[in-house]
Amino acid sequence: MKAFSNINVSSIDEAVSAAARARSNGQSVAFSGGGTDLLQQLKDGTDKSDVIINLRNVDGAKEISSANGTTRIGGLITLEELSNSDVGDVSYVLAQAAASVGTPQIRNVATLSGNVTQRPWCWYYRNGFNCYKAGGDECFSVTGENQQHAIYGGGPSFIVHPSDVAPALVALGASFIVAGPDGESNVSADEFFVMPSQDPAKENSLASGELLVGVSLPTPRASSVSHYHKIMDREAWTHAEVSVAAVLTMNGEIVESASIVLGGVATVPWKLTEVENYLVGRQLSADVVTMAGQMAVSSARPLAKNGHKIPMTAAAVERTLLALVNG
Repeated sequence: MKAFSNINVSSIDEAVSAAARARSNGQSVAFSGGGTDLLQQLKDGTDKSDVIINLRNVDGAKEISSANGTTRIGGLITLEELSNSDVGDVSYVLAQAAASVGTPQIRNVATLSGNVTQRPWCWYYRNGFNCYKAGGDECFSVTGENQQHAIYGGGPSFIVHPSDVAPALVALGASFIVAGPDGESNVSADEFFVMPSQDPAKENSLASGELLVGVSLPTPRASSVSHYHKIMDREAWTHAEVSVAAVLTMNGEIVESASIVLGGVATVPWKLTEVENYLVGRQLSADVVTMAGQMAVSSARPLAKNGHKIPMTAAAVERTLLALVNG
């Protein structure tokens, strides 16, 4: 493991200032909330930061507050706290997604911001290959082992975005609160998540010295229903093969609006716009749900060894919608 220095801070402003000082000295910086993924990266060498800025003692960084039709969730809230919080009363899909992550031990440490900004778990990237994610000029999964890789949004890299809570946040219409040298800004999901075709080395738009400090959610309408469904290949591997976050606004039994986002199958949380448009104005009958599943995979482009994700994704979309009908 590379040697690094640790800086403890008690506020976001202090964290940003510490990062700016380190960068001015030519040092690279990483922010640590729970540190579950960062520690692994430091061990395996995929993170080579000179300075780790510890955020655990930042005041007020895990609070949930509501005002003017929006709910702000601090980025340092643990996934366990999030899964058991009042946010589940109105945004059930987010609490479900948080509860699906890892093990209880991980959820008690891992944070909302950390889950959203964790790096890909592609075995080539995590095992020292000089791939796009590591600054190289090749995605070894294209002709190699790609069973867990992307069927949407791939090229030139084919990683899948690893976050469970990110699809739920996108389905809820969240904006991402970013702090940096110029203060705080709210960034939409379209701007925050970065596809490999935009920058193969990154998964989000955070610049060096910036950090995700929270999310802002519009308050769902009283007639909204939501559900998160996750499929894993085995319990020991806690990342999603496929996940679906769905938020529907209903008028009786008719869908007024729909937001459906996939995880585990794309390079970013993957919004199913065609399916969303199809559902509006329809009742969730068996035929409609089946059609939605088929439409969900119409644009999928599997690699040589991950074609199993096609029927799995279609079934996951169907099952998620059926849960809303029956739930």
